[in-house]
Amino acid sequence: MAKGEETRQFIIEKAAPIFNTKGIAATSMSDIMEATKLSKGSMYVHFENKEVLACAAVDYNVKVLSSKLQAALSKAKTSKEQLFAYIDFFSDPLQPPVMGGCPLLNFGTEADDTNPIVKEKVNTAIRGGQQLLSGIIENGIKNKEFKSDLVPADFATAMFAMLEGGHLMARMSGNNAKMHIISKTLKNLIDQNSI
Repeated sequence: MAKGEETRQFIIEKAAPIFNTKGIAATSMSDIMEATKLSKGSMYVHFENKEVLACAAVDYNVKVLSSKLQAALSKAKTSKEQLFAYIDFFSDPLQPPVMGGCPLLNFGTEADDTNPIVKEKVNTAIRGGQQLLSGIIENGIKNKEFKSDLVPADFATAMFAMLEGGHLMARMSGNNAKMHIISKTLKNLIDQNSI
């Protein structure tokens, strides 16, 4: 990696948790300069403006989340175990896998009416999460782990929405009680649809 690319990556890695915690609008280039100890001139050599850096930070946060999730899922041997691992991965919103909380929820709620580029990035990640879950369920049906009348895309959508909603509830209330209910409910639904 060339020196310029290293510096660019360093800025993204330092900026990503700040954007995810404070939000795009509330994060200033001064916040990033303080975190990186780089001058304004150096920042603008690598990013023409805050918007470009924010988009890179969104991509980075989603990539970190995805990598950690894939690592958790890779330990599971069956489709059912993968679904349970997915639930467990998101079961503690107060200690989230990505600093600042779920980047899809954070950036999505901020960008839905204000930033079409970030909105599309988040929407793409949401579709990817649902496709991942749907694929796990399809494999489970094929391997005779799940009932054949379980509709993978429908269950994936409901599961994804319940976990995101639970994340929001937990972060707002400051406790994981509602997320525990959601996790238990989802696991019961998976058990009910298991063969």
